[in-house]
Amino acid sequence: QVQLVESGGGLVQAGGSLRLSCAASGRTFSTFAMGWFRQAPGKEREFVASIGVHSVDTDYADSVKGRFTISRNNAKNMTYLQMNSLKPEDTAVYYCVADSRTFYKMDPDYWGQGTQVTVSS
Repeated sequence: QVQLVESGGGLVQAGGSLRLSCAASGRTFSTFAMGWFRQAPGKEREFVASIGVHSVDTDYADSVKGRFTISRNNAKNMTYLQMNSLKPEDTAVYYCVADSRTFYKMDPDYWGQGTQVTVSS
């Protein structure tokens, strides 16, 4: 069992930056691929970024490539999403996820409760 708690969301102006954090419980954190999904109002939930167990492999949605960076610290059971050059279309609830199988085309086993990110124009 893995519990995920996100933090770091908030209101930011377009062009600004935010860093999301995800704290994971459980001693098996280092065996899970980690990622972030988001859901904007009236839209389906979508993949944002993912990272493999050893931080070597990453994957990003085309819409965030070059602006967002995912990272993890296995010693601290933490996952991060650094978001730069934010756009109003990045406004969404961001969810931290864990997948026991793969970082690529994730089908997460666990989801956090989400943190709101709002980007004003």
